[in-house]
Amino acid sequence: PYVIVCNHQASLDLMGMVEVIPDRCVPIAKKELMYLGTVGWSCWLSGMIFIDRHKREDAIHVISQTARTMQRENVR
Repeated sequence: PYVIVCNHQASLDLMGMVEVIPDRCVPIAKKELMYLGTVGWSCWLSGMIFIDRHKREDAIHVISQTARTMQRENVR
C-alpha cells in the first residue's frame, strides 16, 4: 500500500494526475470539487472520495471508513 500526495493548483491539473496515478488508486479530493459542473460529475462518477476540509471530524471519519474498507476487501 502507498499514498500519493498531490497538491494541484488548478482544476485542470486533476486530468493530468489521473493519467499518472496507478490502477486501483482512488483519489481523495476536497468536497468543493464536487460542485464544479462537469469536473465534479466526472470525479463523482469515477469513484473519487470527497472530504469536507472545514469539518475536521467528518473528514477523519470518511478517511477512516475508507481505510477500514480497504483492509476488509484486501485492496491497496
